[in-house]
Amino acid sequence: MKIATWNVNSIRTRLTHVQDWLQEAAVDVLCLQETKVMDDSFPIAAFTEIGYHPHIFGQKSYNGVAIVSRSPLDNVQLGFAAVLGESVAELDEQKRVIGGTIDGIRIVNLYVPNGSSVGSDKYTYKLRWLEVLRSYLSALLEQPEPLLVCGDFNVAPDDIDIHDPTGREKMVMATDLERQALQQAIADLGLSDAFRKFTPEAGHFSWWDYRAAAFRRNLGWRIDHIYLTPDLYDRAINCTIDPAPRKRDQPSDHTPVIVEL
Repeated sequence: MKIATWNVNSIRTRLTHVQDWLQEAAVDVLCLQETKVMDDSFPIAAFTEIGYHPHIFGQKSYNGVAIVSRSPLDNVQLGFAAVLGESVAELDEQKRVIGGTIDGIRIVNLYVPNGSSVGSDKYTYKLRWLEVLRSYLSALLEQPEPLLVCGDFNVAPDDIDIHDPTGREKMVMATDLERQALQQAIADLGLSDAFRKFTPEAGHFSWWDYRAAAFRRNLGWRIDHIYLTPDLYDRAINCTIDPAPRKRDQPSDHTPVIVEL
């Protein structure tokens, strides 16, 4: 089974890119972030006509997540509140979390807040969001299904995940508090980074700024991740970043990450 994650930065703008890539990559499941469209305007037919079933949790102009899969997902849940209850429902006003089960694997697709700038209200919101994520994943890990968590995490876990980590302590997406929050929500719960199982060295990125010819110069960050519970980690036979879509005209600033089980 091949499962991928991709922040498409508007599904309607990048629809042809996604359709083409799905037919080339032949993944079984694709988790999308920043779809930026309400559910009733999501291009469902564009996916069904090429053999995929969309499951969507959208928002106009901002955020939005979706999972498209060759077989329909079971037990689709939208947002944190579907697992944790109404006490966290306000966090679901921003559509950032969707989960479902396929072939006995629970897949969670996330779009973690960016945080804007260190010390801002959005930065504080991001840290709280990651704290709630820990509770959410802890609850899911009590279930018998193996768990795969993927998406745009907007955090570079280590210095090797940034083309130039100089001064990263003051950079949003790389501060100590963000890294600690990510570790508490992921590694401390026993989930492992699939990409690093196969590629331990620096120089591999999933996001490049549109400015300063960043992609051509490979001035990127690795902020799109796939995390696995130990049973799935043992089953992983490859995990790669595909830079090809970033080379297209008017691309997303992110590119897909794919794990094969």
